[in-house]
Amino acid sequence: MATLPDVTKLRELADALGVPRLFFKKAIKPDGRCPHCATPNPTFEQWWITHGTVENKLGGPQYVWATYFCSVCGGGLLTRGKAGENSEQGPITLVVPSSKVVHEDLPPMAKRFLQQALDTLHAPDAAAVMAGAAVDAMLKEIGYEKGSVYERVNLAVKEHKLTESMGEWAHEVRLGANRPRHADIEKPHVLPAEAAQAVEFAESLGHFLFVLTKRIERGKLAATEASNPPTEPKEQEKEK
Repeated sequence: MATLPDVTKLRELADALGVPRLFFKKAIKPDGRCPHCATPNPTFEQWWITHGTVENKLGGPQYVWATYFCSVCGGGLLTRGKAGENSEQGPITLVVPSSKVVHEDLPPMAKRFLQQALDTLHAPDAAAVMAGAAVDAMLKEIGYEKGSVYERVNLAVKEHKLTESMGEWAHEVRLGANRPRHADIEKPHVLPAEAAQAVEFAESLGHFLFVLTKRIERGKLAATEASNPPTEPKEQEKEK
């Protein structure tokens, strides 16, 4: 029995060869989740497309542009064709916004929880719980491991690891995650807007604690290397 090809490997090969995956049509299905509602692989319906490439008076590349809207949440995408290609059935080379992916600089556990939070925005209760877990994992990563999340957030603020406003926002996320997790009788569910806020905070906290730090470290290293370029070996050493 013949084995089916690995879809992921085929996509990677297509990307490496520059083979387009999407073309302008009345409906498209980009890879991944909707960047607005996180529904996996929804259909996006075309509402508008330019008739040919749009003039660029600066002399740069000219493109066909089109807009699409998610059939689930109504969220929009702006798409761009290939430079110089004026066909209304041509390849799509850019989709904005793209599906959200967690930054590589986050610690593994926090990264996994936050990605799950992003992937479950269409299920607000689950997204809020995962966002809370991501915040919890980040606090543990910077050394706040003992006590309740409430105590650890307050300690992080006291020791200036978090600002007071970040601490207040962290408590809102903590309380939102607790409601579905403990099946709160009066208000068990999280609203979509509340879940989105919780995920946004977890993303912001990750950038504040880890991404910016890594970026600064890379910048400092790059500056040091730039100011101390490797020296050419002396002529005598070359002859040896």
